[in-house]
Amino acid sequence: MKSAVDKMEAEINLIGDGSKCHRLPTITGRHKDLKSVSPRTVSQLLTGKYDDVISGYQIIDCRYPYEYEGGHIEGAINLHNEAQISELVTNLRGRESTQRNILVFHCEFSSERAPKLLRHLRSMDRKLNSDCYPFLFYPEVYLLDGGYKAFYEQHQRQCQPNTYIPMLHEDYASQLRHFRSKSKTNKTAKNRYVRSRSLEIDVSPLTFSHL
Repeated sequence: MKSAVDKMEAEINLIGDGSKCHRLPTITGRHKDLKSVSPRTVSQLLTGKYDDVISGYQIIDCRYPYEYEGGHIEGAINLHNEAQISELVTNLRGRESTQRNILVFHCEFSSERAPKLLRHLRSMDRKLNSDCYPFLFYPEVYLLDGGYKAFYEQHQRQCQPNTYIPMLHEDYASQLRHFRSKSKTNKTAKNRYVRSRSLEIDVSPLTFSHL
């Protein structure tokens, strides 16, 4: 364990388990503790540029469902609270894989919601694998710099549908209050939340693109 820690401290570009370097080119984002990638890199990921160096990928859209339904990066899945992220991690308990699957998180601007949920995923991953450190279920995780807004502005054709609904859109004020209220409730009861059937999403097992 000590050698693994020393290795990760000496090489800042290693992925979370210290086994290898990040495959996607990273940029300096506003969150210094997270690895950020540009909209251009995510666009290239979608078109298969990195298929020869990774096993698969999944885009995690952390916006509220009405934002996601109003336009999202093609193939992205909508996980917008800590309970869903916890489920994503715990569903892999007891599994080991040599495949190089990566996750890319984002929200509208990647300034608050996505970074928070990415950190939650890493914390849960570390906790569940504390007895086999530094092993992780998801060792290679990135944050999309600028979020959906930046991606949409540069690569609108890779969005489904080709539209963009801001979180603060006046037509969705009641839904915003609803999801914000649920977020506050989840802070005191992280493992208890209610989802309507129309918002349910199956994250077990997670399907990766370009496997």
